[in-house]
Amino acid sequence: LGWVAPALAHGAQIEYQPINGITIQARYDSGEPMRSAQVIIYAPDNPNDPWLTGTTDDTGRFVFTPDLSRSGHWEVMVRQAGHGNVVAIPVTEGEATSAPTDSPGRSSLPLGVGVAVVVAGLVGTALFFARGKR
Repeated sequence: LGWVAPALAHGAQIEYQPINGITIQARYDSGEPMRSAQVIIYAPDNPNDPWLTGTTDDTGRFVFTPDLSRSGHWEVMVRQAGHGNVVAIPVTEGEATSAPTDSPGRSSLPLGVGVAVVVAGLVGTALFFARGKR
């Protein structure tokens, strides 16, 4: 995978290098592609800050190359107009491994946001019941 082959044509040089990339295909439940949908990718060692953002193409596809030195589950969030989902893609040192294309049961929010929502809900519930004791 690591070799580069030059191609020469009229004084121009073109180089290419094969990469271990990941292609995301986003579709609505109807099968229609999610065109120009927002894509947010979180690295396994930093689930609160986006590692990469972008948009899908006209066919609902998005291609990225994870940093293969950062092993773990890369979370990819795709959303548009209130619709979306998150998939966790396992990456081991040196390669991305295949995984299900849908990950039911996984949160569509980064961990920090999910924790904040739970804490806010608990505080709100406690305040609601505390006001009735007057």
